Amino acid sequence: MTLSYYPGCTLKTKAKNLEDSAIASMAVLGTDLVELPRWNCCGTVYSFAGDEELHQLAPVRNLIRVKEMGSDKVATLCSFCYNTLKRADLLVKNNPAKMQTINTFMEEEIDYEGDVEVVHLLEVLRDDIGWDAIAEKVQMPLKGLKVAPYYGCTLLRPQEIAIDDVERPSIMHDLLKTIGCDVVDFPYATECCGSYQVISNPEFVSQRAWDILSSAVRRKADAIALTCPLCDANLDLTQKDLIQKRSDFNGLPVFYFSQLLALALGLDPEVCRFELNYVDPRPLLESKGLLGK
Repeated sequence: MTLSYYPGCTLKTKAKNLEDSAIASMAVLGTDLVELPRWNCCGTVYSFAGDEELHQLAPVRNLIRVKEMGSDKVATLCSFCYNTLKRADLLVKNNPAKMQTINTFMEEEIDYEGDVEVVHLLEVLRDDIGWDAIAEKVQMPLKGLKVAPYYGCTLLRPQEIAIDDVERPSIMHDLLKTIGCDVVDFPYATECCGSYQVISNPEFVSQRAWDILSSAVRRKADAIALTCPLCDANLDLTQKDLIQKRSDFNGLPVFYFSQLLALALGLDPEVCRFELNYVDPRPLLESKGLLGK
């Protein structure tokens, strides 16, 4: 199976550990992620402005690229990219007048007609491949690794674009169980990490990170798994300051879900790019006998 794939900006720089592990994992699962040609930034966040057509040009242009590939479905890895593309698509589908205005702005592009399905890779794993098929490909179950799944905001809010139940999501729980992890529930799983407040109010984000991480630690989690590069920055990189400020905190590894999937599928740990994780997860994995090759 081939699937059109939108990477977004961060996956080409600071989140190569998300992209590389995901592409390698999907190949093992029989799915070739084909990157969109000439893609541009998704727009970063969905605009809340009433007169928002100009802000939607970036995401809609990417959806046009999907059509140019002869496809009607595109997968994302970054949760922010998913949220922005999905909401832009719904906006124009539900408002033909706005769609016409956007198409008029982009007169040199083919018209977008609202006929592309935007999905997150977790949905592909659940709905197109299936947990049973993934379980059959697992070469090294991650037994004994206690992982707290962290969803954050953008996969679940607003409700009309949510990939799972807004209040009690299970999609990442199910994936982690499928690959052998011990799943740790914790009450901050769907709380906001602080998002872009890290720019204007870093102390607030530091406190949010502490609330989330310490909650997982209290429930005996060995690590957190997530999907979003911004959540990863706020929960992983922020630990540098937390470790300095709190003598009782030694750090908590933060994985992308795709890194854990790649390990369980028996791929070389090199594809996981663990050197890009701030809190090095390799000592934890070694202690559990899970580094494989």
